[in-house]
Parts: sequence; structure tokens; C-alpha cells
Amino acid sequence: MATSEDYSVITQEDLKDLKELISTQDLSSAVDTIKHFLDQQDRVELNIAVMGESGSGKSTFINAFRDLGDDDEDAAETGEVETTTEPKAYKHPKYENVKLWDLPGTGTLKYLKLVQFERYDFFIIIASDRFRECHADLVKEIKRTKKNFYFIRSKTDLSIDAERRKKHFDEKKTLDIIREDCVKGLREIGVEDPVVFLISGRDLNKYLNSLHERMETELPQHKRHVLMLTVPNITTEITERKKKSLEKNISRVALLSAAVAAVPVPGLSFAVDVAILVYEIQKYKTAFGLDDESLERISERSGKSIEIIKSEMKSGVRVGMDKDIILNLLCKSFVLLVKNAVQFQLIVHYKHILGNVAAAGLSYVTVSYMLKKVLNDAAEDVRNVLMISLR
Repeated sequence: MATSEDYSVITQEDLKDLKELISTQDLSSAVDTIKHFLDQQDRVELNIAVMGESGSGKSTFINAFRDLGDDDEDAAETGEVETTTEPKAYKHPKYENVKLWDLPGTGTLKYLKLVQFERYDFFIIIASDRFRECHADLVKEIKRTKKNFYFIRSKTDLSIDAERRKKHFDEKKTLDIIREDCVKGLREIGVEDPVVFLISGRDLNKYLNSLHERMETELPQHKRHVLMLTVPNITTEITERKKKSLEKNISRVALLSAAVAAVPVPGLSFAVDVAILVYEIQKYKTAFGLDDESLERISERSGKSIEIIKSEMKSGVRVGMDKDIILNLLCKSFVLLVKNAVQFQLIVHYKHILGNVAAAGLSYVTVSYMLKKVLNDAAEDVRNVLMISLR
């Protein structure tokens, strides 16, 4: 599979190779081939290094990033005493290819050799108060790898609570002062143009959104997609960005369907379309946190019963897509094929590879229509669940 900057583009070479391969396979093997091709994109490895001294909030950040509480199973151990003596990887509970690495405190002997800087895609440097010279030394080493790094001032909620008792308390002004103080301190120890993000483990959704946005824009696009899948659905802004990221992939998936439709094997096109739809819908369900485990966690945190939360969900993602639903949408796609000239022209562009333009065009529009509808409905479910959990 091509790993170009635009992960959502499938090359003509990819289509040609797939078509030739599945034309020699039986029905079951062809379906497995398509599933494997789809799976590769979401299995890109992403390694995130989290660095800081003991008590800085590293473990709490690692847990929050993975949408886990400090007491949950597989959570990173928290505490004021340094519990990490060597780099330790924490896999994301839903995406095992995404790992957050808890690195030993910055004063550890032979630190630079121990942590293997080249392993990581980017670095998170955390401090619960002022950044010190050891943090500036880390930046120098990170710059040699030409990787991105982000300063995080943790435990912001404690500073806010201390200021809240004052007569003329202004939360925004207090946050600005905290951030400016961190920036000033970093400049004083030799860090040029530092950008500092504020977070609070107690009120994650208030602070973490801007950090995610920055990381997404600075990663290569195929890794940006994987990061976006893992982001906790804690704000409507994150939900919308996640929806757009998933939407970019629909054309790519639909082209796969079109390639299969051009292979003259009875029943192959329908079997593959069903497999593609099931695969992608499950991806939406997982990415949006609409699976049972995620909903149970939302119920526990919000104090709302699981029945109340599920009552807000109206899309087919929750109940699944059975054959009747798929056939119903298939009928509607016949009309769409005639109306959607732009998508049909895209199929014509690939006609020397796809072969049967009519069959390919029908499959392309069918899958595109179904996935766009399910994605929009799923995103609406997430917004409803988020609203009721915060109510």
C-alpha cells in the first residue's frame, strides 16, 4: 500500500494489483484481501514520548490521553515518587499500534542513551511548575532528531483553585499569566520561541483541545489520521475534526469497491461491499466511542444510566447494519448514480484499470452514499451523548 502524504488517495497501481490478485482468489480469500488492505492504513505505528520529573503528572497525562482514569485497568501508575526506571510503553486500549512511552525522570543516569530518542514520533515535556535547565537540555537533544516537541504545564486546576479565592478572580487572565510565566522561564534557560500548553487532569476537555489541534497539523498525514482516531471524544470540536478525518477516507474505500465490482466473479462485489461496510462502520463505532465499553465508562463518569445514554443514539452504528438496511440503501444508490456526475467521472478516470464502468460506478456510489450517511448519523450520536453526559 502506498504511504503517501495524502493517505486517503489510492493509487492506480494499488487498484491494478488488487484487481489482479482478487481475480485469482475464491470469494472468502478475496474478502480477506480487501480487509487486510483496509487494515494497513489504521495500523501505522505512532510512538509518543512523555517526559518529566517525578510528580509532574506524566502518568495522569498518559492515562487521560488514552481515555483512562488513574484507577482503571492498564493505567499508568501515578505518584509523587519516580516509579519509572526505564522507558515503558503504554498501548492505547483500542489501537495497539499507538503507544505512549513513560520515560524516566530527566535526572536519571545515562538518560539520553537509555531513552533512544530516534524511536519516537514526537515528545511531550511536562512540568507541574516552572521548567528548568534539564528541560532545555532535553530540547537540544530532541532538535538533533528533527522531531517536534510540546511543553505542557500540568496541574493547572491547582493554580486556578488557589487564585479563585481572590476577590477579583479572572480565570482567563490567570491562565494567561501561568502560560506567560512558563514561556518567560523557558526563554531564560535558552529555549527559543517556546509554545506552552496548559492541561488539567480534572477538567481535561477545557485544555487539551488546542494541544491535539497542534499535534495533528504537524504530523505526517498518514500518522495524523491514526492520532485523530485515538483522541478522546471530549468536545464537539474534536468530534467534528474526527468526522472530517474519517470522511476523507470514504473515496478511497469506495474505489476499492469499484475495483472489485469490475471483476467478473458472481457474488464477489456484494460480498466485498458488505465486508467493507461492516469494517468501516465498526471503525466509526470505535473511533467515536460508541462501543459498549466506552459507553459504560461515560455512564460511570457522568452518573447517567447506560439506558439514558443509549436512548440518545439513533444511528445504525449502535445497532449494526444488517442485510435489509444495506439492500435498502443499495436501492437508493441507483438514483444517486444517475444524479452524481462528478463521482461517475472519477470512475471513468480509472476505467482502463477498473474495466466495467457501469458496475464500478454503481459500487462506488453505493458505498460512498452508505458510509457518508452512517458517518453523519454516528457523529450526531456522539454530540447527543456528549451533551447528555455534561448536562
